Amino acid sequence: MPTFRYSAFNAGGTEVSGTVDAATLNDARVQLKQKGLYAKEIAPAAEAGSKWRLKTGVSVEDLSLATRRLATLLGSAVPVYEAVATLWEQEPAGELKRVLGRVRDRLAEGQGLAQSLSAEPAVFSESYVGMVAAGEASGALEVVLERLAEFQEGQAAVRSRVITALVYPAIMVVVGTLVMLVLLAVVVPKIVTVFEQNKATLPFITIVLIKVSTLVRKGWWALIAAAIALLYGMKKLSRNEEFLKKRDRLLLQLPVFGQLWRRLVLSRFTKVLGLLLQSGVPIIKSMEITGEAVVNREYKTFLAGARESLIQGGSLSAALKSSPLFPPLLTHMAAVGEKSGELDRMLIKAGEAFENEFNASVTRSMALLEPMLILGMGLAIGFMVMAVLLPIMQMNELVK
Repeated sequence: MPTFRYSAFNAGGTEVSGTVDAATLNDARVQLKQKGLYAKEIAPAAEAGSKWRLKTGVSVEDLSLATRRLATLLGSAVPVYEAVATLWEQEPAGELKRVLGRVRDRLAEGQGLAQSLSAEPAVFSESYVGMVAAGEASGALEVVLERLAEFQEGQAAVRSRVITALVYPAIMVVVGTLVMLVLLAVVVPKIVTVFEQNKATLPFITIVLIKVSTLVRKGWWALIAAAIALLYGMKKLSRNEEFLKKRDRLLLQLPVFGQLWRRLVLSRFTKVLGLLLQSGVPIIKSMEITGEAVVNREYKTFLAGARESLIQGGSLSAALKSSPLFPPLLTHMAAVGEKSGELDRMLIKAGEAFENEFNASVTRSMALLEPMLILGMGLAIGFMVMAVLLPIMQMNELVK
C-alpha cells in the first residue's frame, strides 16, 4: 500500500506532519479527517523526498508549452480531465509526464485543477496556482492559462538572453584561467631554472611571479581545500536568514549589477501582480502571492508591510511611494491605474517597460564587459612577459 507524507493542522491549530498508509490520496485525506487533522499538503512519500529533483527536471520552457496546450484544449471545449489526460499522453517520458499523471489522478478523484496543481509546489508556483484558482472561479480558465503561458515564455526569454550574454565572457574567463595555470605550472618553472643557474638578481615582479608559480605547483592542494572550505561556508551561510537579507541589500547597492537586478525584480513584481489582478485574484491575496514570487528579501519585507497597509484601507500607490525601492514611474502609473480602475493593465505595462530597460542594460553591460575582460587578460599576460623579460635584459646588460 502506498505511503503518503502529510502536513496538517490539529484541533488546536498546531501544524503537524507525518506519514499515512492509504490506497489513494483521497483515502489518505479521509484518514486524516478521522484523526481530527486538517490537511495542508499531502503527497506520496517518494515525491516529497524528491522535490529538489523536480525543480531541475521541469524547465520553464516545457511548462509554458504545456500550459499553452492546455489553454488551447480548454478553449476547444474539452473538459479539464480529458485535457490533462491528453497532455499526459502526448508528453514524452520525463518529470513533467509523471507530474501530469499525478495531476490527472487527482482530477479523477474529484479535486479541482488548482487543488490538483497545488500538490506539486516544486513545479507549479503559488502564483501559478492562484491564477488557475481565479480562472476556475470566474469561468475563464483558458484565458488565464493563455496569460500564464505568455508570462512564462517572457521569463524564459529573459533568462535565455542573460545566459546567452554571459556565455562568451564565461568562456573567456575559463580559457584565460587555464592558460595562466599552464604557464605558471609548466612554463615559468623552466625559465626560472635558467635564472637560478646564472644567480642573477631578480626584479620584484619576477620574484612575485616565482612565488605564485610555486604556490600553484606545490600548494595546489591548499588552493583546492580553500575552495572547498569557501563553498561549504557559503552553503552554511545560505541557511542564515540574516546573512541573506544583508546579501540582498548589498546586491541592490552594487554599481552596475544592482541596477540590473533592481529592474529585473521590478519587472517580475509588476507583471506577476498585474496578471493576478487581471485574472480576478483579490489585491490582498495578489500581494501575498507576489511577495513569495519576488526573490529579493528587501522587496519581500516591504511587500509584507504594504499588504498590511492595504488591509487597513491604504492604496498601493501610497505604499509604493513610501519606499525608495520603487521608482517614481511605477508609483505614478499605479496611482493612475487606481484612479482609472485599470491597475492591472498599468502594472503589466510598467513591467514591460522595466523588462525593456533590463534588456537594454544587459546589452550595454555585455558590450563593456567583453573589452574589459580582454584588457584584464592582456594585463595579466603582459605582467608575466615583463617578469620573464626583465631578468633576461639585465643578463644581456651584464654580458655587454
